[in-house]
Order: sequence, then structure tokens, then C-alpha cells
Amino acid sequence: MIKRTLYFGNPTYLKLKNKNMVVVYPDTGEEKTASVEDIGIVILDNSQITLTQPLLNALLENNAAVLTCDSKHMPLGMWLNLNGNYTQQEHWHNQIAVSEARKKRLWKQVIQQKIRNQAALIDANGQEVHNMQYWADSVKKGDPDNYEARAAAYYWKTLFVEYIERFKRGRYEADPNHLLNYGYAILRAIVARSLVSSGLLPTFGLHHRNSYNAYCLADDVMEPYRPYVDHLVLQLVKEGNVGAELTTDMKQRLLHIPVLDVLINKQLSPLMNAVSQTTASLYQCYTGERKTLKLPILN
Repeated sequence: MIKRTLYFGNPTYLKLKNKNMVVVYPDTGEEKTASVEDIGIVILDNSQITLTQPLLNALLENNAAVLTCDSKHMPLGMWLNLNGNYTQQEHWHNQIAVSEARKKRLWKQVIQQKIRNQAALIDANGQEVHNMQYWADSVKKGDPDNYEARAAAYYWKTLFVEYIERFKRGRYEADPNHLLNYGYAILRAIVARSLVSSGLLPTFGLHHRNSYNAYCLADDVMEPYRPYVDHLVLQLVKEGNVGAELTTDMKQRLLHIPVLDVLINKQLSPLMNAVSQTTASLYQCYTGERKTLKLPILN
């Protein structure tokens, strides 16, 4: 079953009653309910939202990810369950004990598929991709030649070329970067939630190693999924509805990220479920049960 993504952008009181989230709108007194078991992600985007501790505990116990947003309406922080798997200690031990050589082999797979997915997206828009295909095939263990960066430079130069002059990808650059940032934050929450459900710590990455980043592994695993967010943002750009303000309509479109169709393991699956397959396969690679990750194929 696909878990629900709930967004709250107005003053709201959220509480728990009979294993349900009860949503109370103070202005009207209206109440709505949602089963906690059906919720995968909650986004809190208003300074006048009140959430009770019992509800927060219930959400985390059911492996939901709870995101809070800043004054600019961008996701800022995230709560996750630290006991999302029944054999947590064993999983953490296997994760921490994995060799650097194995991490590099897995990172190679991640980057190869990321570049191939990027190539598929710009190829669908009629752009040259032979160089991208060459770079993907040339990636070595650990990507010591940094083909990821070479591919990214060409990709971002090409992706919006017909719609935006001299687009520059950057967290604080001009639109539609704000849409990409918002979409990636949702994707990151999906991946982090799935890692915890698979009994893995999001902190210990394959490649990312930032002392101040609690989600290094989530940032690693989400790489081949980023082009799905890019595709959705590209569609918004094509429609001509993108401006400097992150509107409610734009957010609603981006909240569809968990249910985007993804080809994985030769079958179509909602993105949230596909990510679960990837994180489960990652743990199996850590234990030696598998040699290859289950990764998404953009077509």
C-alpha cells in the first residue's frame, strides 16, 4: 500500500485519537481524520501548527517521516523513527562493518544509474547524450575520475536550455531552483524513511562524508532518483507556471513525488515503494547476499 503524504500550510491543531490523526482547523472548528498507519510523510509548513506528543510518537512508531519548514516554506528539519526494524542492532553492525571496497563498488552502481537516468531525461528532449553514455560506462569504483560532476555540468547546461537562458543549478540560485530544492527535500525524506525501515542508519554514507550531515546515506541513495524530480520540475517549466514564489499549486504538484511511476526490477512501481526496494537491496549488499543494488531506470 502506498503511504499518504500530508501537507499542512495553515494554522492547524493535530492530535491523536483512537490511532487516528485528528486535524482541527481553529478558524472554522472543522475536523478531519486520517489513519496513522496510512501516513508516510507529514509536512508542517506554518508557524501556528500545534502537534501533540502522543501523535508525534504514533507517527514515528509507524515509520512516518515528519518534516518542518522554515519561514521561506522550505523543509528545514525531519523526525524519523530510530527503531524502524526489529533486528536493529544486527543491521547497524553489518552496516558499520562494511568495507570501503564494497562501498566504492556500490557507489559506482549508484553513479552509473544516476548518469543514465539523467541521459534518458535529456534524450527525451532531443539533446545529445553520447557523452553521457560514455561517462556512465567509464565510471570506476568510487568514481575517482568524478564522472558524476562532468555529467552534472553537461546535464544542467542542457536540461532547461529551451526554456531558461543560462540556467545555473544551485541551492540559492534563481528559479526553478526553489522547486528542485523542495522536490529533493521530499525525496530525501522518502529515502531516509525507507533506510530506517530497512534497519539502516541514514548517517553513514557510501560516499558522502559530512560531519554536519545526519543523512549522508540518504543523500547517496537518492542520487539515481533525482532525475524523477527534475522531470516533474521540467514539466512545470514547460507549462510556464513557474515564478519566484513557491505557490500552493506548485507544492501540490511536487507532493506527487512519492507516487511517480518508476521502473525497477523490470516492473513499474510508485517511487516510494521503489525506494524501499533499493534500501532493502542495499542492506543485502552490506551482508553479501547481493552484489548489485536494485535501482530505478528512467525510460
